[in-house]
Parts: sequence; C-alpha cells; structure tokens
Amino acid sequence: MQPSINTAKNIINEANAIIITAGAGMSVDSGLPDFRGDQGFWRAYPPLKDKNLSFTDMANPQWFFSNPKLAWAFYGHRLKLYNATTPHEGFYLLRELCKEKDDNYFIYTSNVDGHFAKAGFDKDKIYECHGSIHYTQCIYKDDGAIWAVDESEIEVDEDKFEATKMPTCKECGCVTRPNILMFYDGVFNWNRTKAQYHRYDAWLSKNMNSKIAIIEIGAGLAVPTIRAYGERMAKRFNKANLIRINPTDTKISPYYGISIKMGGLEALKAILC
Repeated sequence: MQPSINTAKNIINEANAIIITAGAGMSVDSGLPDFRGDQGFWRAYPPLKDKNLSFTDMANPQWFFSNPKLAWAFYGHRLKLYNATTPHEGFYLLRELCKEKDDNYFIYTSNVDGHFAKAGFDKDKIYECHGSIHYTQCIYKDDGAIWAVDESEIEVDEDKFEATKMPTCKECGCVTRPNILMFYDGVFNWNRTKAQYHRYDAWLSKNMNSKIAIIEIGAGLAVPTIRAYGERMAKRFNKANLIRINPTDTKISPYYGISIKMGGLEALKAILC
C-alpha cells in the first residue's frame, strides 16, 4: 500500500490543478449511510423494510404523485440528517490542499448532501451532477423555478414514517419534490445543475494544459457515474492522473492512474498529512 500512497503524494505535489470526484463513500466517515445493498438501506430505514421498499424503489419521482407523505418522510428525514451531520476531517484536508494550489480546483460529486459547501468549498466550484437535497422544484415542470428548502418546511411522523408537513410549489401550489435526479426521472429540473456544469466546463477549458490530479473518493460500482467520469478525464487530459480511493472497489487500469484500498478519511490522512 505504501508505494501507492507515495505515488499519490507525488501526483498531488506535481499537480497545479485538482479535481475532486466523490461518491457516497466520501460521506460515510461523517456517519452518513451509503445505502449499499438492501440490508444497509433497511438498517437506516427500518419502516421501509416492512414495506419491502429498496433505495431504488424510493428514489423514484412517482412517489410524489402516488404517496407524497411517504416520499417526503424519506427525503425529509435525509435532509434533517444531512443538516445535523458535520463533514469529516477529510473535507478540510482537501480544502487545505486546494488552497495550496491557489484554489485552482473543482468538485464533481454525485452526492446530494451539500457537505462540500458546508465544509467551506466555493459553491461556484462545485458540480453536483445528481442535484441537491437542499433545493426543491415543482413535480410537474422540468423547467420552472428551483427553491432552497428549509427543514422547517418538513415535519415527519417517525413512527408512521409519513410527512405531516411538506414544502409546496411557489408557482402552482402543488407538493414539491427535491431537485435530485432520481431513477426513471423525466421531470428533473436541470437548470441549477446546468449552470454548475457550465462553470465547470469553463474551468476545464482554462486547465487544458494543466497537470491535473483527479482525487476520486468512495465511488462504487452500483451507480458508476463518478468512476466512469474520472477515467474519461484521465484519458482526455494528457497531464491528468487519477487517484482512486476505495476500500473495496479498487480496480483501475494503470493507464488511468493508481488505486488506494482504504476508506476515504484514512486515505486522505495518509496522502495529505
């Protein structure tokens, strides 16, 4: 393992630009569940085990039409959990690294918890490719307004696991839904995410000839958005190297970079401290 750690340190030392790509495993060290497998999901949400509903089942926009109280019980609980949780030390180690590189960085994450912004990263340098739980949209329109949501707008009866208060659309008065890209989702409002992407794309254009260290943390195989993206970037940029941090899914071609078989916080301490 030490040779990989040393190589990662060298890649980072030589880089003048940083891309941090993060999946659900990045937040596990903060105490957040990653919903890996049905059993892990049901440990976090026992009422849904009784209903035989998996994470994939719940991450479906149709619930906001057929049973919005259940849908907002799930997303409202997650919002309160994310707000109550403190980002772990690894976020701050990465923040210090980015400062050392004159803040020449961008975050590319599938996480919807908002913890990079909470840890002090510039909101204009974060691309949340699956959206954010901290924003809501109309359940009917994919091109309307998007609003920041306050957890006071949501109340959940934990025993019944149903919402007793839900945020409503400021345009039509219907129940809203989180501005999160779900499975089988044809009504996700891309406006906020597109704006983030355009800022990110402009940053990439400025760094076409930079030495880029791509630090990937906790990106699994179940929904491989982040893993595939990092590999594409390593292939696209001649001076880019990918550092894959994952305790289990470590496979990587030497063509793209290296892997470190550790959890996110443990690995970040090893290569950045």
